[in-house]
Amino acid sequence: MTTAAASATPSTGSASVATGPSTGPRRALDWRLRFGLLSLIWGFSFLLIKVGTQSYAPFQVTLGRLAFGTAVLAVAIAVRRERLPRGARTWAHLTVAALLLNALPFSLFAYAELTIPSTLAGICNATSPLWGMALSLVALSEDRPTRVRVAGLGLGFLGVLTVLGAWQGFSGLDARGTTLALLASLSYPIGWIYVRRTLAGSGGSALSMTGAQLFLATLQLAVVTPAFTTFPTRFPLLPLLAIAALGALGTGLALLIQYGLVTEVGPTTAQMVTYFIPVIATAAGVALLGESLTWSTPVGAVIVLAGAALTQARRKA
Repeated sequence: MTTAAASATPSTGSASVATGPSTGPRRALDWRLRFGLLSLIWGFSFLLIKVGTQSYAPFQVTLGRLAFGTAVLAVAIAVRRERLPRGARTWAHLTVAALLLNALPFSLFAYAELTIPSTLAGICNATSPLWGMALSLVALSEDRPTRVRVAGLGLGFLGVLTVLGAWQGFSGLDARGTTLALLASLSYPIGWIYVRRTLAGSGGSALSMTGAQLFLATLQLAVVTPAFTTFPTRFPLLPLLAIAALGALGTGLALLIQYGLVTEVGPTTAQMVTYFIPVIATAAGVALLGESLTWSTPVGAVIVLAGAALTQARRKA
């Protein structure tokens, strides 16, 4: 759920423009409170997707999400008087990043939640660090494996099998929806690696790069959506409000908060929000949508998060 110019976190990212804590003035709201707010916003995003897809097509939900998110960032860019990225090469790479980090995973999650609960989608999202670690071993020569990180990778995927109930032969599991959610989670680290290889040091500010990326993702969905959906004849209010909240809060405001966290406390601390998202998504789905919860779901989620945490371990200098 993140973007090219934000930190290296799943739900929502990639290579960070800001690589360390900020030395600027203190913000009015303590970073810990903003960290908690970001966790809540992204955790509830899966519930909002589920509500939105009850009345609108998945592509329409994604288009609305991106449009509202882009509008929020456009206002922020205008207020701060920042310049948009320059150069055809940069915009070409941002177009690919927009597909891999926004348009594709957002759409896949929306389609997945047609048939799987929002709780499962939130847990699938937490597998992004696992996919990222596995891919980085192949694609990033400087990212050497350690025993701890390899153990984390194995533990994480054991957790995935626990969530899915592998010992029961995946009984009752919607294979299509689960596969789409896992593919969405895989799309994020592919996008991060692409950005790291192509846009690192491009010179644009994190905010302007993020805004440009969301704008390009919105254009992509604006082209795709009419080709695969019909224009709604009714506009139910609650799902429409869910889409608006998903875009304005879960995409636009969340990225602004994340951008500030990365700048202030660094990407390593900011990316810890990843481990709170599935917990909140599960609680929201069970409490507000009445989704069922078996013992294997929370237990498997804890194993996934433990494995994901181990994959982020780095050698001490």
